[in-house]
Amino acid sequence: MNARGFGFVVPDEHDDDGDIYIASNRLGGARNGDRVRTLVLTRYGDTRKRSGRIIKVLERLSAISGEIQSVVRSHDLPEEFSTEALTEAAHIETEPSEREIARRIDRRHLNIVTIDGADAKDLDDGVYAEKNSDGSYFLGVYIADVSHYVREGSPLDAEAYERGTSVYLVDRVLPMLPKELSNGICSLNAGTERLSMACEMRLSASGRVEAYKIFPTVISVRRRLSYEGVNKFFAGDRTELTELSAMLSTLKEIRDKRFKLRADRGAIDFELGEIKVVLDDEGHPINVLKRRRELAESVIEECMLTANETVARHLSEKNIPSLYRVHEPPASDNLERLNELLNAFGFHLRIRMKGVKPSDIQKVLTAVKGRRGEHTVNTATLRAMQQARYSAENVGHFGLAAQFYTHFTSPIRRYPDLIVHRLLKETLGNQAMSPARLKRWKKNLPEIAAQSSTRERIAVEAERESTMLKAVEYMQQFVGATFEGMISGVTNFGFFVELENGVDGLVRSTGLRDDHYEFVEREYALIGRRTGRAFRVGDAVTVKLIEANVGLRQINFSLVDNAVE
Repeated sequence: MNARGFGFVVPDEHDDDGDIYIASNRLGGARNGDRVRTLVLTRYGDTRKRSGRIIKVLERLSAISGEIQSVVRSHDLPEEFSTEALTEAAHIETEPSEREIARRIDRRHLNIVTIDGADAKDLDDGVYAEKNSDGSYFLGVYIADVSHYVREGSPLDAEAYERGTSVYLVDRVLPMLPKELSNGICSLNAGTERLSMACEMRLSASGRVEAYKIFPTVISVRRRLSYEGVNKFFAGDRTELTELSAMLSTLKEIRDKRFKLRADRGAIDFELGEIKVVLDDEGHPINVLKRRRELAESVIEECMLTANETVARHLSEKNIPSLYRVHEPPASDNLERLNELLNAFGFHLRIRMKGVKPSDIQKVLTAVKGRRGEHTVNTATLRAMQQARYSAENVGHFGLAAQFYTHFTSPIRRYPDLIVHRLLKETLGNQAMSPARLKRWKKNLPEIAAQSSTRERIAVEAERESTMLKAVEYMQQFVGATFEGMISGVTNFGFFVELENGVDGLVRSTGLRDDHYEFVEREYALIGRRTGRAFRVGDAVTVKLIEANVGLRQINFSLVDNAVE
């Protein structure tokens, strides 16, 4: 639509006849960016020009939604599946065949449950647990058998490889697989028979894995549970989950034992306080909250970590070529810069001849917990780390302090997990790979690892950008309002202030009117040249919101208590 009031409709599908001209009196209330249904009325000029009338607005697309679309396009995220992949998905069975079920170990009698966010649609992991009379535990982790449906070299496999991962933007999901699989036959929906890959483990009374079995199975999830409901159970409200009380209590015991074992070996536990933007039905932000990892989330996390470590150990000890999730130790120069920041807060990281141990870093994070600068120290420590990645070589996982680690538990949304499932199936029952297959896997796995790592980084960037965009949109309504906040970072051009909801913005040093402030790097502070007034990480401040710029993804504050003396 232009300044004169008329506009054009661009057909969803490629159309050789071009765009459709809409006169100002035939817009039907539509605005720029809306999806509409259009009636073509006439042709004019040469036969390829058309005019029409908008008969229905199908979907409002605000300027902000357009910004989300720009995130999708700037990261080159695929929005549509190929015709070949969609055709293959449309012909996949909607229920497991009796013939395939008969080939598998049957676990339909177990009270397996899924525990996910209330709005999750791709449910790829189920759990079941029992406590044995001797104090040991049985833990079963049951993962959707995507590899049964997505075959090597198929159109669906090609799509999954190119995408690498599902992308969870703030207002939409760009799935790795079409909905017929991700929300259908591969999703462990309650009350339906589903093919699964099982990792069943016997844990000692202290939580160590003493024995395990990995095999294809058929399951029927008894109940779908939500994190919210399970957290209520753990908080003492057991009215809705009474029949699952014993198993949920056992899962919590396993979580506590496994968490302690990881802590004892020095695994790093970051508390970063990421934000969650709550949207209404039309995609408008109505709240911003700090995302907290509560007990139910931790229970599932520990179950998945245990299965991933067990599968990785199995692959390594059996000399099966595979993909690993690896995390190298931080570089020495990063550690030196981190120590400079820590010294400003009164902490020191012990750096040995061979670098640091994960436990050294965790000691610092534990010491700073609840104190000034906790958020900054956590963030700076994370930035000092290497990025976790996928590799065909097992070099261990520094952050988890794990010798063996892989991704096995999310094949609906991560391509490496799908590859791990294929490798497990190809070597079931100690079956050896043929020399040709062994050569092929060794050649292809490094390329798959590199592609998967790249796609993961792109997805993470896009997800963060879309969340920030909606957070800024939410804050627009508060321009001119004052807030209490905490300084979360200091630079040579100002300092960042984090509000209680986790949103942060910048106070520019050029806007500090009472003095000329200089950045003192060794103290991570802005200090007034005349007054000596200092702004340090962890200081409480009162700020006024002066700008929330969606296009730039920026929030700017001014300091309230900054009068010229």
